[in-house]
This record gives sequence, structure tokens and C-alpha cells, in this order.
Amino acid sequence: MDASDPGRDAPAGVPASRSGRAWPLGLVVLVALAAATITVGGLHAISDLVGPVFLGLVITVTVHPVRRWLERTSMPEWLVSVLMLVTAYLLIVAMTLALVVSVAQLASLLPEYSDDLADLAADVGGVLRSFGVDEEQIDTVVGAADAAQLVEIVVSLLAGTLGVLTDVFFLFTVLLFMAFDTNSSRRNLAVLGHRFPDVVAAAGGFAAGTRRYMAVAAIFGLVVAVVDGAALYVIGVPGAFVWAVLSFVTNFIPNIGFVIGLVPPALVALLEDGPGLMLTVIVVYCVVNFVIQSIIQPRVVGENVGLSPTITFLSLVFWAWVLGPVGALLAVPLSLLARAVLVEADTRTAWALPLISGRTDASAPVRADGG
Repeated sequence: MDASDPGRDAPAGVPASRSGRAWPLGLVVLVALAAATITVGGLHAISDLVGPVFLGLVITVTVHPVRRWLERTSMPEWLVSVLMLVTAYLLIVAMTLALVVSVAQLASLLPEYSDDLADLAADVGGVLRSFGVDEEQIDTVVGAADAAQLVEIVVSLLAGTLGVLTDVFFLFTVLLFMAFDTNSSRRNLAVLGHRFPDVVAAAGGFAAGTRRYMAVAAIFGLVVAVVDGAALYVIGVPGAFVWAVLSFVTNFIPNIGFVIGLVPPALVALLEDGPGLMLTVIVVYCVVNFVIQSIIQPRVVGENVGLSPTITFLSLVFWAWVLGPVGALLAVPLSLLARAVLVEADTRTAWALPLISGRTDASAPVRADGG
């Protein structure tokens, strides 16, 4: 090879400068980190836009197998799109109502326990005094346990939950276009598959992995909701059905979802019958929810979508910061998309797949199942 050949000194995968020599690896890494930081910062800045759009994409991908089944019935394409749109709308409305009803139930229960809250605050104040805590700090803690303040906090949470309806309106609009663009998108991907097979295969892998994750999360969430609801009803915690629905919703939040679903019923149990009932609720949730959601489910998710438990947890923290609550709910699908774009779409980065999945046999993109 001639000495003037620009790629003579450039290892495979390392860009070369105009002089023909490879850029230092450290410089390449710094440039990549800078680009990633700018991209993540941009996503964080427009999270109110990105979150609903990606949620619409996940819902469209999740219900797509139903669309394929309807298409085999010789139903007109426009009618199939309308039915899929209605199905997606019903899913969103059901999830939103579950959150709103849960917060409203807690807000309606708290005023009934104002006297219990006052007694509990007094007991806590006495314990703090015995440890030598300053009186001013004790007054702050006792004041925070006032029923009126707690109701005000819950009402603000309810208002924030209702504020999601603004995003839901935008989400409905996004889903409208996605539902009617599905067939054209599939045709375009089929054409691109001849020129960019790895990219299209990675996109198909993202779709297939997202559907498997949503199915696994829904199945485990249903099991947890039934067990939690039955246990809370048996031990006498008010609002057992509502807390069961909340358990189902929070199951889509990896690793720490059960903690979020535990707080309302534990608080109500404490006010209803004291620390004993609260401890019982905590034990039930730890035995059922922690074992299922934090031990069994992550392993099943890892086997089905190719993300190790560690990556799943870190993705929760990262995407919750980038996109907020929607990022926490969609942490796994977002990580699957990042894996498809950054790793699976380029065969030169396939070496990273075993590190991401935790499995030594993960060496190639997951092929789509016709989606």
C-alpha cells in the first residue's frame, strides 16, 4: 500500500484525519462523550416533547400484533387503523384513570385520620425529645404530619396527575398519525432492508424486544396486583382494590416500582390500626412484590429482551432523569432503542452485546418476528 494512502495507519473503526493518520483513541473518546452529553442534554431540555412521542411509539409497537391479526381478516386498511387507534386510546385512558383514582382515594382517606395523625406526631415528638433533638426541629416534624398539610400535598399530586392530560392530548394526536402511517413505515423499512440490513434488523429487534418486555411486565403486574389486593383486603386495609391497581401500574417501573406502590397502603394501614398493621403491609409487599418485581422479573426481562439486571436498574435512574416520570415507566424500551441504534445497527460494535445482556451468547441483533 502506498505511503500516501489515507487509511494506512488507521485501525479498523478508528476515523482518520485529513493527513491520513488515525486520530488518537483518547480524542475519539472525548469527542464521542461530548456528543453524547450534548444529545442527552438536548433530550432533557425537550423531555415534554420526547416523552409522549416515545410513549406513542411504544404503544403502537405493543399493539402491532393485533393489527397483523386484523389484516388477515381482509378488513379494510382504514378500519384496521381506526380499531388500533381506539385500542391505544383505551389503554392510555385506563392507565391515567388508575393513577388519578389512586391519588384521589388517598386524598379522601387522609381527613378521616386527622386525630390519629396528631397522636402519631405527638409520639414521634416524644421520641425525638428523648434523643435530645432541638425543639424547633421537633415542631417542624410534628407540623409536617398535620392532616390538612398532607391533604394539600395529595391534592397537589392529584392536580399534577390531571396535568398529564395535557400530554395525553398531544399523545392522542401522535398516535393518530402513527396508526395511519404504520403500513407506509413497514413498506419503507422493507425497501431500506436491502441497503441497510443491519439497521433494519436492529429496528426490528427493538420492536420485538419492546413487545416482549411489555407482555412480561403486564403479566407480572397482574399477578402482583391480584395478590396485593387479596392480601390487603384480608388484613383490613381500606382501598385494597385501588392499591392493587396502583401495584399493577408501578410494576412497569423497574426495580423500585414496588416501593412506590407500597407507600400509600402502608400509610393508610398505619393510620387505620397503628404500626402493627403497617408492618404487616410492609412484610406482605416485601415478600410478594420484592421477590417477584426485584428478583424474578428482572431475570425474566433479561432473558427475554437482552438487558442485564444492572443495566435495567441504571437505565431506570438515567432515563428518569432525562425524561422524568415517563422515562421511569419506559426505561427498558428506551434502553432497547439506545442498544439498537448504538450497538446492533453497526456490526463493529456487536462485541458490546454480551456486556449489555449479561449473556455470552448475545452476539447478534434480535431479528424481528415479522413486525
